[in-house]
Amino acid sequence: MAERIEQRLEDRIPELEQLERVGLFTRKEIRAVLRKASALEYKIQRRALRKEDFINYIQYEVNLLELIKKRRARIGYSFKKDEIEHSILHRVHSLFNRATGKWKDDVQLWLSHVAFCKQWNAKHQLSKVFSTMLAIHSNKPALWIMAAKWEMETRLSSESARHLFLRALRFHPECPKLYQEYFRMELMHAEKQRKEKKEFEQAKMDLREFNYSEEILNGEMARIIYRDASQKIKGVEFQLAVLSIAKLFDFTQDLQKEILESLQARYADDPLTWDYMARRELELGSPQPTEHTPKQKKVSEMAQREERCCAVFDEAVRTVPTEDMWKCYITFCLERYNRKTNSEELKQKRLQRTLSVFSKAHESNLLSEALYKQWLQLLLDSNLSEKAVEVAEAATRHFSQSVETWQMRLQVLVQLKRNDVTQCFEEAIKCVKSKGTLPLWTLWVEWSEATNSKEDTEALYQRSLHATTPAESVTMKEMYLDWTYRNCGYKKVKRLFTSLCENRPFSLDFFRKMIQIEKEQESCKMLHLREYYECALREFGSTNTDLWLDYVKEELSHPQGKPENCGSIHWRAMKMLQADLVEDFVSKYTLLQTGHL
Repeated sequence: MAERIEQRLEDRIPELEQLERVGLFTRKEIRAVLRKASALEYKIQRRALRKEDFINYIQYEVNLLELIKKRRARIGYSFKKDEIEHSILHRVHSLFNRATGKWKDDVQLWLSHVAFCKQWNAKHQLSKVFSTMLAIHSNKPALWIMAAKWEMETRLSSESARHLFLRALRFHPECPKLYQEYFRMELMHAEKQRKEKKEFEQAKMDLREFNYSEEILNGEMARIIYRDASQKIKGVEFQLAVLSIAKLFDFTQDLQKEILESLQARYADDPLTWDYMARRELELGSPQPTEHTPKQKKVSEMAQREERCCAVFDEAVRTVPTEDMWKCYITFCLERYNRKTNSEELKQKRLQRTLSVFSKAHESNLLSEALYKQWLQLLLDSNLSEKAVEVAEAATRHFSQSVETWQMRLQVLVQLKRNDVTQCFEEAIKCVKSKGTLPLWTLWVEWSEATNSKEDTEALYQRSLHATTPAESVTMKEMYLDWTYRNCGYKKVKRLFTSLCENRPFSLDFFRKMIQIEKEQESCKMLHLREYYECALREFGSTNTDLWLDYVKEELSHPQGKPENCGSIHWRAMKMLQADLVEDFVSKYTLLQTGHL
């Protein structure tokens, strides 16, 4: 192994001598490079190879290349690149090849090699990398697309890109993304040839020797790909994706028409088809307004376009009366309403239209829970509070088991300071099952704290502890403790803590809150703190190292503390903590003893 490493280091000598001779590195820096290279070489020649060692070696060489590049720019020297950079690049490629050969499944390693080749313009090497990578990772369409895109855009070889896409489709015959990118590539190729032909025509050159095919120029290859894909890939999403690609090219009107006709014929009942057809009306019809068009005319034309869109949507909800179709309609209306406009008239028209569509969807019983929430928010933002109350009530009738819907309705009532809040809370608790009602109880007690008497709020807290599940009652205990301290004082909260400790479960914050309350008192007693810490340790002593350390700190810092108890606390912690936490506790305890924690 040592001979091999020495040979590799000797191979570096010519490039290092050149670096010193041309003044890019000093002799001291050359020695440092050799020392570092020797250490890295030993790591990658061991029997038990580690990926991190290869990555570190590669990163060191890349940093060295970057440093040389900066030094060249600084002194203005651009010669001897073959003797210096070429050998380093060759070494990096060799390291990547060894690493990817050892860890073939690591896609990120392959992609790092690809990125390195692109950065240093190693086209020949990159072609080899793609070839080897795709042979191993042929099951990943994204890699095929990356390789084909490089062939098309960097090497300007549409033939190689086409060949890669055809190979990829043999492995993934039903991959929508592959078909979309292949479709795009053929259109890009057609556009490139059209531009070339136009330039040659302007130069009055003889076009017969270039042999341009009219079919390719008109995008026939893309049409063939689309027809083949349509037979294998079902779903309106693919059709819309291909159509959006075709619209990027100005010579594809016939192709767009074919895709659109296929879309309407095969997916007439799909909400996405209707959504596309409706939104298309925004682009059709009136010419795009220019900066010289009067403001009123612009507003009028936009209003007309939106009306045409809504006419298509109205037909859509009659033809396809589904929840998804109404969702598309409402989403469109909300998008238009949220667009900025200086015309108050257009803004109001959009608002009225949106509220009308919400109402129609509600009457058809095809409004989802999420859309009810959006409807409510829109009504509240528009100061239509009475209508908001009606909508909230309707939402809870449709989704009576949903905690979120009841919470939404209650928040509306609380926000509007209605008199029937308590009645609504009672109704909500009655309709919703006990599991998952925590948001309702927290909202109820927070509202009660602000509006009701202490007695009513305390009774509500007591009721919530019995009504919620044990896991949810933990949060209510914390809130109850905090409220009692703020409103009833220390003595009452101490009695409450003792009472609540009789029923599990607890949270660590529950105990920490009580400890904090005790420490805030003028006559803070260590006896009480020990009681609270002991209660907390009974519940969390096996899983929380910080609790033990805080207990030790308290004994050391409190005026009534007993430092001699620290040894006993340490011994108990070592016995009680889980095995994997003991080492962490010992480290922190040692730091505490030495004054570093």
